[in-house]
Parts: sequence; structure tokens; C-alpha cells
Amino acid sequence: METIFSPNHRLHESPGELLHDGYVPAFEKPERAELVLARVKETGLGPVSPEAHYELDSILRVHDAGLVALLQSAAAEWRALNRPGCAIPFTWATRGMRQDRIPTGLDGRLSYYGFDAGTPITPTSWQAIKSSVDVALTATARITNGARSVFGLCRPPGHHAGSDHYGGYCFLNNAAIAAQHFLDGGASRVAILDVDYHHGNGTQQIFYGRNDVLVVNIHAGPDHEYPFRLGWADETGAQAGEGFNLNLPLPAGTNWQGWSQALETGLRRIAVFGADVLVVSLGVDTYKGDPISQFRLEHDDFTRMGARIASLGKPTVFLMEGGYAVAEIGINAVNVLTGFEGAARL
Repeated sequence: METIFSPNHRLHESPGELLHDGYVPAFEKPERAELVLARVKETGLGPVSPEAHYELDSILRVHDAGLVALLQSAAAEWRALNRPGCAIPFTWATRGMRQDRIPTGLDGRLSYYGFDAGTPITPTSWQAIKSSVDVALTATARITNGARSVFGLCRPPGHHAGSDHYGGYCFLNNAAIAAQHFLDGGASRVAILDVDYHHGNGTQQIFYGRNDVLVVNIHAGPDHEYPFRLGWADETGAQAGEGFNLNLPLPAGTNWQGWSQALETGLRRIAVFGADVLVVSLGVDTYKGDPISQFRLEHDDFTRMGARIASLGKPTVFLMEGGYAVAEIGINAVNVLTGFEGAARL
């Protein structure tokens, strides 16, 4: 399996994040991608290739132009106000506030488009954000050109970013951009399988009213886990998209037995949907040692996961999302890929 990777991911590094009662070192950090890449090479998974460079058109097919402009300019605007550090919102919109007016000032736009305090924009973040999208689009192009499977080692991740909002370490939604690119390239139906511990709220929001993309999320229940505001099982799509969103929330402490049952439910739904291609939002924060997650998957479970995904027999692009037990992230991510490849060869 070919891996697409960009060293530009290192250009985004958060100085820290607010967690509970203090400011702590960021869990989403450059080391994550480097360890996954090292494991890809150690296991001989396949060639590692650089990303191609794409115009903004594919991004703007999914994301609001105002959001994209803010991500490009926020750090410079922040510095122009003689502020140290990173551009970050300090208020967030809630019920009863107007949604039909976008403030012109920087702080107003940050609060309009951003939804948490864990996703700062540094002076070089945009280059990393754009390269992460380019990694996803390059991997997508490989599938369009006939590859059966490709791994896009995206960083920053993307599944919490919606059409007009960012947060959860995510700025632009790599999986959604890839899915739309497949459709624009001639695919009739695309399925997105999100196996990250946290619900892919952005992916759900982007496609919630559509029937050409099936979104399946296996995740921790939103009553107790981030992002809290989406991810319940009764969210099944709206209007034309009714029945094309499947949420499979699970309780804290879920191990492979419970998680794999949800996976089988999701795989059956994808098989019935009849997708031309599968996009996997590959988060491995379901691992038992993840510092901000509460599932209990073991190393070997990720190999089993990959094998079960391969049973669909679909051209598949894997795009990296979460996973914060950095010492183990490479093992777990690559176990999914080798499990997929091993089963696909049978």
C-alpha cells in the first residue's frame, strides 16, 4: 500500500491546549505523524510518496469561502494587532445569538467559525493545513487512477471541521474533501467510515442532507465525550439525506467485542449502500492507552479492524485522524493497514 506524506505537517504545532483546570502540552503534535511514518517504513508497507499540489477549488466545493480565508489570514491579522501567540477564539456562538451576520473584526470571525480553544492558528498553520488536504487529494487521485488502497498520512486531522466551522484540532475536512472529489471525478456513491474515538461531527454536518455520501461513525457517546453536540443514534440524516447517516455511539470502556459488533453493523450498511469507493477516517484513539479516550482496543484489534474493512471489497483510501498515545500510534495505525492488505490478498 502506498503512503502519501508531506513534511509540511510540521509547520503546524500548537503551543498547548486547555484541559479541565489547566493549560497542558498539546496532544495533537508533529510527533504523531512522524511515528506513523517511521512504522510505515519499518514494516515495509509500501512506497512513500510526496503530495501533489492542488488549487483551492476542491476545498471550496466543501467549505465556506469565509472559513478558508480566515484560516489563511488569521495569524497575520493577529500579529498585526500586536498580540503574541496564536490566533484563537475566546467566545463561541450559542443559542439565541445571530447566525446571519459575520463580524468583520478578527475576534468576531474567530468566534463565528471556531468552536473550541484547542485549535490555534499559528503563523505557519495554513501551509500545514493546505498540505494535509493535498495529501488527501493525492491519495484520492491514486484510487481514481486504479489503486485498490492508499494511505493518506494527513496532519492536521480533519473530521471535526464542518462546512463553515473548525475545531477539535481540525481546520479543513480531509475526508469530506476526498469524498466530494471522488464524486466530481465520476463516482456515483461514496461511503465514509469514521473509526475515530470521537464523533466526526464535521463530516456528518457536511453530508447530512445528501444521499450520495453515506457517513458511518463508530464513536464514544456524545453525552460524555467530545464534541458533545452531535453523535446520537437518532441523527439519521435530513430531507434527501434521511437514512444516509449512521451513528453507532458506544459507552466508555468498550473493548473489541463491543466495538467489533458496531463495526459489523456499519459494514453491513455500507454494503447495502453500494458505494463505488470507501473513505476511512482512521483514528486510532480507540486504543486502551490513549490519554484522552476511554475505549479498550488492543494492538491486534486494529489488525482485525483492517481485515474486516477489506471484506467490503471496495477501493479504499485511509486518511489519518486521531490517536494520541504517541508511542503506540504507529503500531496501531499500520496494523489497520497491514490487516487490510493481508485480507485483501486472500
